Amino acid sequence: MEFVLLALVMLLGLGAYWAMVIFPKQRDFSKRQRYVSALAEGDEVVTYGGIIGKVLAIDAEKGVAHVEIADGVVVRLVTAALIQGYDPEAFAEAARKGLGEGQSSPSETVLRS
Repeated sequence: MEFVLLALVMLLGLGAYWAMVIFPKQRDFSKRQRYVSALAEGDEVVTYGGIIGKVLAIDAEKGVAHVEIADGVVVRLVTAALIQGYDPEAFAEAARKGLGEGQSSPSETVLRS
């Protein structure tokens, strides 16, 4: 009887682990794969490191994208490093929310002290 109870607890623990850790990672990975497969030349993207660039070419077989990060500066990136499209308005809105609308900026707070 104790063995059955222990096995049941272990199965419930493994199920909880799968539901809370493995499943979200799989969902995130498939979402990123769909994004990368939908990329086209000329799209502006943000890399995993936070660099903003423009896709010049994608080599799907090798999993590499050629991204221009500045005028004349082209880097090769693994397509998995391209995490999202660049939307300046969305990033500006997120920055405003991070600072808290109606609150003073950190530099103003330092000046008042």
